[in-house]
Amino acid sequence: MCGRYALAVAPAELEEEFSLIRIEWFPPRYNIAPTQPINVVRAEKGARSLALVRWGLIPSWAKNPAELPLFFNARAETAPDKPAFRGPFRHRRCLVPATGFYEWKRESGGRKQPYLVRAPRRRILALAGLWDEYADANGNLLDSATILTTAANPDLAPIHDRMPVVIEPEDYDRWLGLVPAERDELAGLLRPPPTGLLETVAVGPRVNSARDDDAALQEPFEAPEAQSAPPAKPKPAVTPEPSAAERQLKLF
Repeated sequence: MCGRYALAVAPAELEEEFSLIRIEWFPPRYNIAPTQPINVVRAEKGARSLALVRWGLIPSWAKNPAELPLFFNARAETAPDKPAFRGPFRHRRCLVPATGFYEWKRESGGRKQPYLVRAPRRRILALAGLWDEYADANGNLLDSATILTTAANPDLAPIHDRMPVVIEPEDYDRWLGLVPAERDELAGLLRPPPTGLLETVAVGPRVNSARDDDAALQEPFEAPEAQSAPPAKPKPAVTPEPSAAERQLKLF
């Protein structure tokens, strides 16, 4: 799954990566959580466009969104056929730019250790997403999105069994619908990324709180059980008791 991610780049870097023109300024984010606004790249009037949407897809047909689950992730294997994602998979696919995402590994004693997952040789990852447009009873429109997940590749498998789908740059337009593609061809893009693309870095527990959002969240952290034990204090020297013969010699 993918429940937190980061997008810590300048807008100009997003423009270069996705061939966008004059996008609005946005601040670096280090701990983006569901229900928050997120940047997505989608097709609009035959070109790539950046849009701000809610993270957590609300289907266009929803009568009461409060009664639905928070669709911040969708399984790539089943999304094309699920009622909530079937329409968006056909017509409203998007890319979710990220500089990394977080995953938690269950340790002994029930503790969960957070990890930052990033691509050391790639500044920006394009996560596969779906978006939809919802209109409430008053006609107010809300665009929202979900991130597609797949089976974890060997880079991430020791931590979690699921991970976001990463779309390669040469497939951006195909995924966005700017290049025609059949359903089977699109499904073929929803595979785990190649081994070696990603690295995992243990980070501190502050990332657990969505209120914390700063660069220090991504600093490497040594888990308590992995920390080196303090050096043992030297034991005081023990003078051996003199033997009976030695005590006898001291008398002379």
